[in-house]
Amino acid sequence: MEENQLIFRCFSSGSSGNCYYLGSQKRGILIDAGISARTIAKHLKEMGLDFQNIMGVFVTHDHADHIRAVGTLGERFHIPIYTTREIHEGIDRNYGVQEKLRTSRRYFDKGIPFELGDMQFNTFGINHDSTDCLGYVVYAYGQYFMVATDCGEPNPIMEKAIQMSNHIVIEANHDEHMLLNGPYPTYLKERILSPRGHQSNDTCAKLLADNFHEGIRNIFLCHLSQENNDPCLAFDTVRNRLEADKNKIAGTDYFLKALDRTTASPTYILGDTKIDETRNDKQ
Repeated sequence: MEENQLIFRCFSSGSSGNCYYLGSQKRGILIDAGISARTIAKHLKEMGLDFQNIMGVFVTHDHADHIRAVGTLGERFHIPIYTTREIHEGIDRNYGVQEKLRTSRRYFDKGIPFELGDMQFNTFGINHDSTDCLGYVVYAYGQYFMVATDCGEPNPIMEKAIQMSNHIVIEANHDEHMLLNGPYPTYLKERILSPRGHQSNDTCAKLLADNFHEGIRNIFLCHLSQENNDPCLAFDTVRNRLEADKNKIAGTDYFLKALDRTTASPTYILGDTKIDETRNDKQ
């Protein structure tokens, strides 16, 4: 693995905690920190990295499953915590963050591009019932990487983000039939299905099909519900829609993966060709 290659690894994805690494073999960032600092350190060590290699944590929103460890990472390990002023205010109010941010908080304005190290960041708003909610498009080593987790109703700026990205991490939270016929109380079902709730498999599939382009190499489905979804069902829903609408075949024209909720993924190299898990394209 070369030092100037973009790599991605999911440490955890779901309501029990979210955390992703993006960068090179030398340095990078975390997107969200909703699992323990000890677990994050363990996964970094497996990659030959530690907290000194992390330039910052980039927070998508202020729900506990995305920010649980930001206080520890920011104040004990002195890692800058980047997000909007509104989300920082939400983090301050969240009782799930036991150690409050003081010296480590960093602010940026949503929609205004900025740089950190060898990475360029574009941010966009997402419909979700948090204080504020962000998606990121990160440009590094010749690749455009997008992450959009906890998505309610899609919006045009989210569509534009897909249209410019080569590698996409996007929410496929639930199967609507499973949700409506499952054990959740009515108020929670209504929250999930609302325009500021979570994105279904069908909505995700349509959004990707409507905005698919020849530059897309890899798609990772994230934040799958344990009770209201199944990885194979999410995979099949997206695969079938892209094949029917765009005649694009998963595994041939692009790589598709439903990320595990609690088990860390392989370390994927993101380049000009799709990932091929039958070859040594993962670490």
